Amino acid sequence: MGVTIYHNPACSKSRDVLRVIESAGYEPEIVHYMKVGWDRDALEALLADAGLRPHEVLRHERGPARELGLLEEGVTEDQILDAMIAHPVLVERPLVRTEKGVALCRPVGKVLDLLEHWPEGPFTRNNGVLLIDAQGLPVPGV
Repeated sequence: MGVTIYHNPACSKSRDVLRVIESAGYEPEIVHYMKVGWDRDALEALLADAGLRPHEVLRHERGPARELGLLEEGVTEDQILDAMIAHPVLVERPLVRTEKGVALCRPVGKVLDLLEHWPEGPFTRNNGVLLIDAQGLPVPGV
C-alpha cells in the first residue's frame, strides 16, 4: 500500500505521524509542501478526497491567517485557497493519503485509520503519550 504524507518537519504532530507510518513498515512518499508549495488543483483534489473544505484545514493559531484577514467573517473558500497557495504554512498538517483515503491526521491517532497495519505496541508518541497499547490497540483520542 502506498502512503503519501504532506509533511512539515518543524511540526511535532507531523513528525509523530511520519514516525508511526515508518514504524509500521511503510516507506512513504514525503512531500515537503513548505519547500515545494502547493499546486491549486492538487490541493483542491486532496481536500475533496478528504471531504474537507479549505477553512477546515486553515491553520488558525500560528502563521499569517489573522494578519491576512482570513479569520474574518465573509472570507470565501477561494480566498483561503489562494492564500494557501501563496503561503503554504496556512495549511494545517499533516495530511496523509493511502489507498484507504485521505485525512488530516490531527489528532495523530487518525493516521491509524489509513494504515493496513500498525507499529507494534506499546507505541508512544515522541512526547511520551501512549498511542498504541501493549495489546496493539489504539488509545482513544490520542
